[in-house]
Amino acid sequence: MAQFRFRLATLLRLREALRDQRRAELAEAYRVEDLLRQQQEEVGRMIDALCQRCREVAAPGPVDVDAMLAAQRYYAALRSRQQQLLAQRQHVAGEIERRQQVLAAASRDVKILEKLRQRQAEAYQAEENRREMKLLDEAAARRAAQEDQQ
Repeated sequence: MAQFRFRLATLLRLREALRDQRRAELAEAYRVEDLLRQQQEEVGRMIDALCQRCREVAAPGPVDVDAMLAAQRYYAALRSRQQQLLAQRQHVAGEIERRQQVLAAASRDVKILEKLRQRQAEAYQAEENRREMKLLDEAAARRAAQEDQQ
């Protein structure tokens, strides 16, 4: 009995490779999003620490005006960086959404071909079973004819 051979096996392998590539791209976008989140948390901690130092410097007694001005400039720089990270995270969130949709489409393409392969394999197996039954019926008929002749 000949083995079933799916004629679109090469296309299926290509679609699977494309799906795997899309998965890797999505995973990369998640890694970038995680890195940006970590950076944003770090900037938040730096702002909190700076605010704490400013409160300590502004305590009753002599005030170091230069230190306060430097702290304000540093705070402005940190807030700017925080806003940049937020914008980048929003951009990456959109990219993640897009990549999820592309991955879903690639997965659907693979599933379609896998279902087609399964249906064709089942049809092939049914045809092989029908042929085998036909051969068995013919063999049984010949044997019965031989027994009738004897």
